[in-house]
Amino acid sequence: MRSASRAGDPSHAPMLAAMDLLGQRWMLRILWELEPGRLGFLELRRRMDNCSSSMLSTRLQRLQAAGVIEKRADKSYELTVAGKDLGRAMESLWDWSERWSAKLTDSE
Repeated sequence: MRSASRAGDPSHAPMLAAMDLLGQRWMLRILWELEPGRLGFLELRRRMDNCSSSMLSTRLQRLQAAGVIEKRADKSYELTVAGKDLGRAMESLWDWSERWSAKLTDSE
């Protein structure tokens, strides 16, 4: 049963906490870019289009604190085991987006 709790509090409502984390701008894009493998900050920033360096840095820190990514000794970033698990969970969303996009294209 769903319960109400404070925003971002994973101990009482893990799904709400996950939505709070992943619903922030750029979070899913960062995970998307890191899914194939580790990237340095500058390469990640280059791939992130309009995301400022300060915003990217803030988002990376938040994902690290959540245990979804880690910063390596060489200063590159990569998904943790939890981040890879999240990627597998997001495969259903990927499949849905492909079907949704095809329907939109068909209706034009």
